[in-house]
Amino acid sequence: METLLKKAGQYIPEEQLDLIANAYEFAKAAHKGQTRRSGEPFIEHPLQTAIYLAELKLDSKAIAAALLHDVMEDCDVSYDQLENKFGLEVANLVSGVTKLTQKEALIDENAVFLTDFEEMSVDHSDQSPKSIDRDSSYESETYSEKERARIENLKKLLMSMAEDIRVVLIKLADRLHNMRTLKALPKHRRISIAQETLDIYAPLAHRLGIWEIKWRLEDLAFQHLNPNDYKKISKMLRSKRTAREDYIDEIRSRLTQSLKEAGIDGVVTGRPKHIYSIYKKIQRYQYQNMTIRDIYDLFALRIIVNRVNDCYSALGVVHSLWRPLRDQFDDYIGNPKDNLYQSIHTAVLCKGAFPVEVQIRTTEMHELAEYGVAAHWLYKEGSDSDPQFDKKMIWIRQLLDWQRDVSGAEDLIESFKTDIFDNQVYVYTPKGDLKELPIGSTPLDFAYQIHTDIGHQCVGAHINGKLVSLQYKLKNGDSIEIITSKTERGPSIDWLNPNLEYIKTNSARQKIRQWFNRQEQRINIQRGKELYSKQVRRLTTDMNLNEISKIMGTDSSDELYHLIGTGSVTVSQIAAKLTTKTTESSKPVKPIGPASGIDVLGVGDLITRIAQCCSPVWGDNISGYITRSRGVTVHRADCSNIKNENVQETLIKVDWGQAKKLYPVDIQIDAYDRVGLLKDITALVSEYRVNIANCETREVADRSIITMTLYTRGIDELNKVFSKLEGVKGVTNIIRSPDQSIVSHK
Repeated sequence: METLLKKAGQYIPEEQLDLIANAYEFAKAAHKGQTRRSGEPFIEHPLQTAIYLAELKLDSKAIAAALLHDVMEDCDVSYDQLENKFGLEVANLVSGVTKLTQKEALIDENAVFLTDFEEMSVDHSDQSPKSIDRDSSYESETYSEKERARIENLKKLLMSMAEDIRVVLIKLADRLHNMRTLKALPKHRRISIAQETLDIYAPLAHRLGIWEIKWRLEDLAFQHLNPNDYKKISKMLRSKRTAREDYIDEIRSRLTQSLKEAGIDGVVTGRPKHIYSIYKKIQRYQYQNMTIRDIYDLFALRIIVNRVNDCYSALGVVHSLWRPLRDQFDDYIGNPKDNLYQSIHTAVLCKGAFPVEVQIRTTEMHELAEYGVAAHWLYKEGSDSDPQFDKKMIWIRQLLDWQRDVSGAEDLIESFKTDIFDNQVYVYTPKGDLKELPIGSTPLDFAYQIHTDIGHQCVGAHINGKLVSLQYKLKNGDSIEIITSKTERGPSIDWLNPNLEYIKTNSARQKIRQWFNRQEQRINIQRGKELYSKQVRRLTTDMNLNEISKIMGTDSSDELYHLIGTGSVTVSQIAAKLTTKTTESSKPVKPIGPASGIDVLGVGDLITRIAQCCSPVWGDNISGYITRSRGVTVHRADCSNIKNENVQETLIKVDWGQAKKLYPVDIQIDAYDRVGLLKDITALVSEYRVNIANCETREVADRSIITMTLYTRGIDELNKVFSKLEGVKGVTNIIRSPDQSIVSHK
């Protein structure tokens, strides 16, 4: 605690230190008896989180919230208690961090966000384990719930950034301490959390300009994800440290002397690259068929001066001493990044023709470069608002706009990795406005960032006044003019082919997909209308489209058409829904023809027929006679034909089954006349064991019009019969009599 107060006291007024001290005492009491898996007292975690924020020079309320960030989640402390004791602002910060943690707890270990491991603690006050690990909640979730939680967590992160960036800064410091004590967890958890840190939290720190946290998170994650390469690079750095440091000291001394001779007051330091950065550089060098021996820019130079003018003067000195490398110059002072970063970057060939990176910035720029948006609060004291800061951080709020268009968790995560957290390239509109895009972006990515319709209408682009292909990779400083079509058109399907590299950003890809989805939707609606007209309307004639849409749970007829057209809803499913609306007042109709509702005992529901000799009716004692080609003929038990039957093996026990409601339906079949047409139709109906009560045929020219009365159990069965009848050779149309319906519209 003394360390925290000492660090915070270097820049926070003394009267505000009491808030930090009180927060510490409150948190210490709340976490009494709790330990982490590493064995240390639980209070050590929020304390270290607060110390990181003090190193970033964050304000007193954020540091107090860091000390308290676990008390609502892991202790019996309410929001109201925090508000009463520490004020609304601190309570809101703690609540914001708590909500992020609660979202993480809903997601499986294999998902993107994971439950922080400090959430498993032991309460020694009563000598019994106190589980704060929320992994048990995973078992009760369905996959869709995890997907929703995954998406909602990412959105919550964005919302927190937009509402108060300090919530995310506390979360970053929280994650940094977790990573430093990650060894207490099982291997599979370490790998999962390390990968999450490398994919999300380290790039987030980079995007917010907090270099100090970024490189620490990357190295800690890399140590767990690739321990062999981590050890190999560490060993290599140790073995060549002396030679490299001697080289850097030599050129640093020469540059310092040259600056002094030019009358520039500046400090030149060596800038070591961290291990993960070196690993990525090695990967790039290997891709270029270079070896580790070819890498000499593992260290770079940084020049810190007092004034902006001195930055450009120092640049002149550097370029006068050594030859600058082509395409290795960036002026982020004249064109600051959205994350507040300002600096001049250049690379030169120094002694021995080795490349050395050089950064030039003022003292204030250096503070912003190291601490990013966190440094804002250092210069904000005494002011409630900073329009310049709000303007520079508008990109956070813009994220909330495009994330609404992302459909799934994987797309959202991919957008985080590419559109938000990738290294950026800075380009200009024809009016001179600066735009930021991920490295590897194309004119199409730029067009879609300007406006969706411009992207859809894009047919070409001028870069710095020259016509380029749509696959051109944008470079820093490019001025872009998009050429659009004068006629209405849409994107090409080739733009979505990743091998053709037309687009880089996931946001552009989503907009293109949405365009094609809308085109497909129109086609599906038309297809659905045709299917509805042909198949659904024949099922019921006394219900309109709106009634059927309501029964199917759709908001509009177009939605129902779309579902039918895509196959998401089938005619059979509609028939099943309509069947549930069958009128309750309809009376069962006695079957005519083949028997209905007769069970063949011991065998099942075989094909049965009513014997014409005795004509049994429901309730009679009956017996079955097996025939070779006609199934089972049902007789009354006292029928003389049964009594006189000598071959007892042909008799079988039968009984009346459950009575079934049958509904008479008049249908009309139009077909081209041919020999055997009626036979094929009646045979098919018989296969479905549907009774034909009446059948009439009339000829019109070369066509036959067949009218039938069918006894059917409901719409679902009728739909199946219709579907089969449409497949009979020569049949062109089947309709129902307009004054009949099985469905009640009550």
